[in-house]
Amino acid sequence: MRVEKAKISDVPQMHRLINFFADKGEMLPRSLAEIYENIRDFFVIREGERVAACVALHVSWSDLAEIRSMAVTEEAQKQGFGTKLVEACLNEVKQLGIDTVFCLTYKAEFFERFGFYKVDKMELPRKVWAECFHCPKFPDCDEIALIYKLEGA
Repeated sequence: MRVEKAKISDVPQMHRLINFFADKGEMLPRSLAEIYENIRDFFVIREGERVAACVALHVSWSDLAEIRSMAVTEEAQKQGFGTKLVEACLNEVKQLGIDTVFCLTYKAEFFERFGFYKVDKMELPRKVWAECFHCPKFPDCDEIALIYKLEGA
């Protein structure tokens, strides 16, 4: 299992994977255009030619990044794919010099295993007003906000 940066050719599969879980109400949907525009944010794990998992690390500000759009095929769940993706994101924020990572999720327990902790969404003002404002769930978001602070932050 190897985590790699996503390629343009991965986008249709990533779109189907993300929106499969979005249709079940487990994450927010992403359009093809949004994935193409943010392709540099994405990591994937492939099984042969098939994208088995994906995640995006989106830089929000000089000191803040978000883990978003994490999806693992149902067949690949409980095999460490999600763990590898989160580790790749945390390694990249260290390389970038960003000290705080957050996520909005329905799977808080998964992220808490890495040291993320729950916060009030209002502690993320840049996120709330920059992007959440456009979400169909705003202002009644039911996702859980979590933050991870890198050592020394």
